[in-house]
Amino acid sequence: EVQLQASGGGLVQAGGSLRLTCAASGFTVSGHAIGWFRQAPGKEREDVSCISGSGGSAYYTPSVKGRFTFISDNAKNTVYLQMNSLKPEDTAVYYCAATRYNECGGVYGMDYWGKGTLVTVSS
Repeated sequence: EVQLQASGGGLVQAGGSLRLTCAASGFTVSGHAIGWFRQAPGKEREDVSCISGSGGSAYYTPSVKGRFTFISDNAKNTVYLQMNSLKPEDTAVYYCAATRYNECGGVYGMDYWGKGTLVTVSS
């Protein structure tokens, strides 16, 4: 059974940092696209960052580029989202998700979702 467990959310002041962790079980993160998504109150779920199963450069949504970093640790079968210079508009529930395929598929293209972790950025 594929399971994704996201953790690491919390309350942080604007300008601060958090590192989210997504531990995967039931499949290997290498060879499958895996990504981070978020949903702010009253808004649709959106892509944050994703990396294909073949590795290479991660995709970042423009609003987080330069501030967030996708980190993959194949030995631990875990991925991370390092979030720096956080802004109040980054407040959301963050999810990790994976697909059975090699390429990132966006919100509607992912097959497996973990429970989210809440990130709150105060101004």
